[in-house]
Amino acid sequence: VQLQASGGGLVQAGGSLRLSCVASGRTFSTYVMGWFRQAPGKEREFVASMIWSGGSTYYADSVKGRFTVSRDNAKNTVYLQMNSLKPEDTAVYYCAARSSVYSVRQVDWDYWGQGTQVTVSS
Repeated sequence: VQLQASGGGLVQAGGSLRLSCVASGRTFSTYVMGWFRQAPGKEREFVASMIWSGGSTYYADSVKGRFTVSRDNAKNTVYLQMNSLKPEDTAVYYCAARSSVYSVRQVDWDYWGQGTQVTVSS
């Protein structure tokens, strides 16, 4: 299983970015896909998750109403649309997958992509 994240960059506060995570190596229709982030000096934290089949989504309170997770089945890709970005959203963002139920604990996730840096300037 391989996850390839991309789309990070530098943006001003209030701006938007869309992260992509391309999944390959197996059929992900029974998987849960997730996004985590890790800021310097902090632990990796849950951001958002989507059940690939059915499309149910879950969000951390800190991003609810600003971030949206979605998928493109044909491209085996999960997206994280980030709007109204704040300096505190600055972090390395990781996509992840697991073959079980949704979880906010990073230790529960089976597969990880490389991170993509998001920097929000004030």
